[in-house]
Amino acid sequence: MKERSDSLTLKGLIAAQSRLPITHPTVSILASKQSIIEAGIGGEQQVAEVLQRYTFPFKNNIFHDLSLSSDTYFQIDHLLKTPHYGVVLETKNLAGSLEFRDNPPQLIQKREDGQIKYYESPVVQLERNMELMSAWLSQRKIDLPLYGAIVLAYPKQHVEIPPADTKILFPNLIPPFIKGLPQQGKGLNTSTFNWLSSELLKCHQTYIPKPVCESYQIPIGDIQPGVRCASCGKLGMIKVPRTWHCKFCKVNNHLAHRGALVEWFLVVKRTITNRECREFLGVDIHTATRILQSLPLQTKGTFRNRFYSMDFKRFPFK
Repeated sequence: MKERSDSLTLKGLIAAQSRLPITHPTVSILASKQSIIEAGIGGEQQVAEVLQRYTFPFKNNIFHDLSLSSDTYFQIDHLLKTPHYGVVLETKNLAGSLEFRDNPPQLIQKREDGQIKYYESPVVQLERNMELMSAWLSQRKIDLPLYGAIVLAYPKQHVEIPPADTKILFPNLIPPFIKGLPQQGKGLNTSTFNWLSSELLKCHQTYIPKPVCESYQIPIGDIQPGVRCASCGKLGMIKVPRTWHCKFCKVNNHLAHRGALVEWFLVVKRTITNRECREFLGVDIHTATRILQSLPLQTKGTFRNRFYSMDFKRFPFK
């Protein structure tokens, strides 16, 4: 029913690094965060592939990277829904030896290089998501039992101390785990089951991260302006009549400014003015006006005080 969405956080981190000097003190921090996110995405893709390959002998819908709100915002890596129950899966992709501590709740990772890292317990994350999912269902008067498990994306991950009361699975163990869950009562009728699927999709909220500069206290002046060439990846495309020209690989792209503005909103600020636009893209006031007015941007203010913001629900630009 829903595949994994592109990570706007990851897009912003990658764009920010390419617009900062290599020696900038924040680059290594952004690169480390990028690696963590990419590892998480890789683990979730591994689980998604298993669920895609397997055919369950009962009616079901699968939602990946589902973001909802009940008492507060919450994000579920994978939700499998049947007429009789729902299954919430929390995926982790951490190399080395893992210890799940219950008091206090904590995950300890011991890497092969001897490095030790400490994380919030996935057990707490799973329990919180199940409580919020249950509250979300109750608000819609849906009585559906929920089961949960933590999935370790690759069998090479070694669990030295497992959690006391939470199921730990490798991806190939997910189908038999789900098949073994009890199907009690009549379950949801077809109409309610289909309505719930539509409601989940309708209520999904794309996660919009804070701009990288705001999250990592990077001065805006440190960010290199310019339009990026989609072919060679370099900054510095030149505006020529009706298109943009790359002085490095000689490619023309009449929509290159769109990608640059997406990077502005992910890296620099949530809003942009005409002056900021022309300084960032390297264009005159009239070209900046045409570009900003041609895109599905939200506007506030009038004339000199006007600023624009991006509606990420319409991302990417069509």
